[in-house]
Amino acid sequence: MHIHILGVCGTFMGGLAQIAKQLGHKVTGSDANVYPPMSDQLEAAGIELIEGFDPAQLDNTPDLVVIGNAMSRGNPCVERILNENIPYTSGPQWLGDHLLRDKWVLSIAGTHGKTTTSSMLAWVLEFAGFKPGFLIGGVPENFGVSARVGESDFFVIEADEYDSAFFDKRSKFVHYHSNTLLINNVEFDHADIFRDLEAIKTQFHHAVRTVPSNGMVISQANEANAVDVIGRGCWSDQNTVSLDGQNADWQAVLENPDGSAFDVSFQGEHTARVEWSLLGSHNVANALGVFACARSIGILPDVVADALSSFESVKRRMEVKGQVAGVTVYDDFAHHPTAIRLTLEGIRSRVGEQPIIAVLEPRSNTMKMGVHNELLEDSVRSADRSYWYQADSLDYQLSDFLGDKPHNSVVNNLDDLVNQVCAAAKPGTHIVCMSNGSFGGVHQKLLDQLAATQLDK
Repeated sequence: MHIHILGVCGTFMGGLAQIAKQLGHKVTGSDANVYPPMSDQLEAAGIELIEGFDPAQLDNTPDLVVIGNAMSRGNPCVERILNENIPYTSGPQWLGDHLLRDKWVLSIAGTHGKTTTSSMLAWVLEFAGFKPGFLIGGVPENFGVSARVGESDFFVIEADEYDSAFFDKRSKFVHYHSNTLLINNVEFDHADIFRDLEAIKTQFHHAVRTVPSNGMVISQANEANAVDVIGRGCWSDQNTVSLDGQNADWQAVLENPDGSAFDVSFQGEHTARVEWSLLGSHNVANALGVFACARSIGILPDVVADALSSFESVKRRMEVKGQVAGVTVYDDFAHHPTAIRLTLEGIRSRVGEQPIIAVLEPRSNTMKMGVHNELLEDSVRSADRSYWYQADSLDYQLSDFLGDKPHNSVVNNLDDLVNQVCAAAKPGTHIVCMSNGSFGGVHQKLLDQLAATQLDK
């Protein structure tokens, strides 16, 4: 079958393209911007890429077009598909119908932490010898690719609550036929498609409703919104996780304040100790969810602990981009005030009193809409200084929400931002760049400027 994918360079659609290719289909795709790293993965997989949406790309009519959720009415390819009655579907629908229906699906859902937790779980299954399939919205360092079919009956998927397509406004995860479902947290996000938090909770409960009675639903005991979702009805076995002493099936006790070592207990009995490279209590909470997911398919806690000790994280999740003159530059995907706060708290617990500079680009649809503006100042409280990029796409002034404090700076020119950050950095400083986009290559600009400054001394 010839499958053509519109919006193929997104992390989800690009992963789906690789899976379709591995299943033996002829796969082509197009996007407005064909760029690395996804374009490199797709080309390595032998998938033909087309820049733009000229409807002529459909002249050799494909058997099926998979339409990404970034596509909308008015797109030239979409209009031709509708006018000529070319068969089409959404990515989540295709994945659910053609692959996941025959798998034991382990879905990782939540506002934050999905990519890291999915990557952890996929690695645990791989370490245990299961050779799982997976589709993750990032590139796990242990695998080097974001998706594969796998060689077993198990499939790990990052279960996104975003909508499926312009013609299917249900959340993606409703299509996944989850057998094990982890809900890490539920907050208001994606304000471009959800009117309020209650609308998001409803979608999460739809996911709970699809889990069979012989499956398992796992949630964080201290996440009130997740508890509320489960409380609306659950027909499957349940496990809860917590690291704050609340009554939960799975609990963790930090042995190091930065989360690099912790003990795990299940229903009051110590089961494992983890020593690993990740930092922050939020990642310990993610790991507890992995312990519960793994147990649902028979993987013992000591195996999970051993696997996590060799887990290498995910690209763009506190990824060290380089170090110059004692200054370390990180790249992180955090794009919600809670994720920003947790990430900075995590690095603070690791580096102690060493200076932290946060460099941020509010780029997600929700952030650009200004929905979380009242939370911006508090999100960077663990940093010594913050620099916010006032892009032209923002319809409000960041300075109106960051308080009149000298350690919060707003800059509307990327070169000026780089100059100011480098001037403020001194040996031992940690510069954490946060955006869900490329941020204009700011990471390399910072490293180049720091190197040039060092040479001038």
